[in-house]
Parts: sequence; structure tokens; C-alpha cells
Amino acid sequence: MIDEKIQRYAERFSTPESDVLRELRLKTFGERQDKNMLSGFYQGRLLSMISRMIGPAIVLEIGTYVGYSAICLAEGLRDGGKVITLDVNEETNAIAQEYWRKAGIYERIDARLGDALEVIDDIDETIDLVFIDADKENYSNYFDLTFPKLRKGGLIIADNVLWSGDVVNAEQGENVKASTKALHEYNEKIDADPRVSNILLAVRDGLMIARKERE
Repeated sequence: MIDEKIQRYAERFSTPESDVLRELRLKTFGERQDKNMLSGFYQGRLLSMISRMIGPAIVLEIGTYVGYSAICLAEGLRDGGKVITLDVNEETNAIAQEYWRKAGIYERIDARLGDALEVIDDIDETIDLVFIDADKENYSNYFDLTFPKLRKGGLIIADNVLWSGDVVNAEQGENVKASTKALHEYNEKIDADPRVSNILLAVRDGLMIARKERE
């Protein structure tokens, strides 16, 4: 949604990704048909920056894919911190674990396979940062499940909330796919929640950032 020349310029003047992240990104784009699921360089640098800014002890990621975003989020962990990352795909999880080892952060990743709607209930730690990048129809459910576990001042970041601009069609009442409708409803939900402050960033496919202000 941003002019390609401007995007390249912005990326040029951003801190580069690590060699391991670059290898994983190129491997994903070169070998996988589902490569659009990858956070990518620019969004990855943003996630890393946000994590570094708040210095989380516990990050919860819902949707691991090949582990790229988990590495980015782990870059800001405080000493002794960890990323808990949830997914259902054993094949991509194996790739993720290979690259976590290469990045030297394997011991800081708590990867759990299973239905996130069930696994989240088993998390007892207080969470500092949540990154949601999974099945779109359950975004609102993921928010509701994680919010009570999130510390005051903590962040919930949801990816793909612009959905290639299709959410505008949903807002205008057009007939849209279930995923588009769910994302628009998520954006409405967050914007109407008095417990959070929020901003929808028009970065890549859209990031909704909600900060917990009160219970």
C-alpha cells in the first residue's frame, strides 16, 4: 500500500536484519508458496524495535510459522526472558527450531504445538507483549483470552488488520469473506474498548497496537 520506491528507501535507512534472519527470509520466499505469511524485513525490524523499547520478560506469539517474527521479538527480551510461541503446524515448527538454534536463542523460545484457544489457558505467567498472527476469525477470541494475563502497560499487536485494504469494503457493508469481516470487527472492538489506547499502523498489511491502560 506504500509506493515501492519509498518502501525501499525506508528499508535502506533501517537497521539491517541479522544474517540468520536474512537466510530464513530468503529461504522462505524462495521455497514456500505460503511465503506471504512471513512478517518480512521491515515489519520484523518494527517488531524488534517495539520489543527493545519495552524490554519484555514474557512475549506471547500466536502463530509461529517459520520462526522469523519470534527471532525479531526475542531481540528485545530482558535477561531471563522468553518468547512463548503457539502454532499447530509441525513442519514449519521444525524449520523455526532449526533457525532459533542458528540464531542462538533456542533456549529462550518456548514453542507449544496445539490449538491456541486451549493452550493460552495453560499460560500462568504475566505477559508483557502479545503478537497475534494466526487465523483471522479468532483474533477477537485471542484478545479476550490474553488481555487478563497482560500486565498494565503491556501491548497486544495484531497483524494483517488491513487485509490488503479489504476491511474498507467490510466497513462499507459490502459482502466480504469471513476473514475480512472478522478483521474489521476486531478493529472495531479494539477501538471501542475503554481499557486500551490504540493505533492502527498502515505498515505492510496493517498492525493494530493496543496498550493496556487498565483492567
